Amino acid sequence: MSNALPRRDLLRAGAAGGLGIAIAGSLEAIAGPLEAQAAARPRAGYGPLVADPAGLLALPKGFRYRIVAEAGRTLLESGQPTPSDADGTACFRARHGWVLVNNHEINGTEPYGVPALPGLTYDPGAAGGTTNIVVDHHGNRVREYVSVAGTHNNCAGGVTPWNTWLTCEETEQRAGGVFQKDHGYVFEVDPVDRDANLNPVPLAFLGRYAHEAVAVDPHSHRIFLTEDAGGPLGLYYRWTPPRKFRGGKGALRDLALSPGGGTAGTLEAMKCSWRGRHVFDLSEATAPGTRYDVQWVDVPERNGSTVPVRKQFTDDQVTRSRKLEGQWWGDGGVYFVASYARKDDGSRNEHDGQVWFYDPDHRTITLKTIFGVNPDPAVEGAYDGPDNITLSPYGGLIMAEDGEGLSHLVGLTERGTAYPMARNELNDSEFTGPTFSQDASILFANLQSPGYVFAITGPWGRGHH
Repeated sequence: MSNALPRRDLLRAGAAGGLGIAIAGSLEAIAGPLEAQAAARPRAGYGPLVADPAGLLALPKGFRYRIVAEAGRTLLESGQPTPSDADGTACFRARHGWVLVNNHEINGTEPYGVPALPGLTYDPGAAGGTTNIVVDHHGNRVREYVSVAGTHNNCAGGVTPWNTWLTCEETEQRAGGVFQKDHGYVFEVDPVDRDANLNPVPLAFLGRYAHEAVAVDPHSHRIFLTEDAGGPLGLYYRWTPPRKFRGGKGALRDLALSPGGGTAGTLEAMKCSWRGRHVFDLSEATAPGTRYDVQWVDVPERNGSTVPVRKQFTDDQVTRSRKLEGQWWGDGGVYFVASYARKDDGSRNEHDGQVWFYDPDHRTITLKTIFGVNPDPAVEGAYDGPDNITLSPYGGLIMAEDGEGLSHLVGLTERGTAYPMARNELNDSEFTGPTFSQDASILFANLQSPGYVFAITGPWGRGHH
């Protein structure tokens, strides 16, 4: 997300070798890079992308888009412009259509902040937050309003089983200067009940660190959390609620406000092993199907009061990863991604994206797909940097690409084959926030800069998955 931007300069200096779209780079070893690229081009999806005469969004034949919101141009109900940097997004049912809860990854330098409206603001010194966008069943914009303000760098998040959104601050910002409060927390947002969003409460029991995304087990109500951080690399976390906790609207807020709520439940970090050997870094896995056993290790001090949470562990106590980003609950577990890895950032091996699946019943993670280092990000058909993801109702995943060169929405079939779903024709900004409407007729997605929210419709289900 925001701290991925320096990578554009890093990779233009040249990342050696690898295959952009081949899974695990295995085809290159057999056929050589050019033949491998040709052999690995997707035979799934909806066909080639068609250039957009408006220069915004290339889509497969038969698909079309409409603009739902545009930063600085469309207006909130309170009169201010739609905020900048749309990021993680989820779609919920509303009375006459859908409601999108839209994160804004604003650190204070963007042109349009989330207005600090009375009653909805956590810290008036911070300009991030969420807006709720109401659309009809066809994806036409009805209205947009602030749901949470005064948070910082709202990146991704996740949907709860009780139909709310958990928005994540990707930061470790402490109080000081313009900031009146500490940041690096998760907040709950109700998509339809405005009063439920008054007086935002940080869910401190989920820890204070550079949160990226969450996924909630609908049965146990455990919450899984990714961390996007470096120096040292970030961790994958699991929060287990107190024994008598029952999830539902307002339950997390009530828990946070209860006596001792800041440390309610158990927060743990993931430790992986393979045949009894400790796995230091997820980049050690280079082949799809790689499976690691998982243990969970208690976090010593989850608020990071004096030492950031990820620094409270030695490398032999936990398994780290570069760029742990989006995740989504589905198929009885959690899909989560690592966007890329480079040896000079502390990773063991280099790649341009991993997709993992955590199986809570067997306590294992399995590598579903890996993208080799992309040799030429300007060439169509090569992908890198999966970030936000969502489960597709038509099978597989939809991933938002936050890499180099061309930027895509990328489909991933259940067999691990990647295919193009959309291409940014305006600039090299990342896609964010892919999410389907509950009737599976609309894919909503964002271009973070200059700040578009799109509704994509077409012959869903026609493609070969």
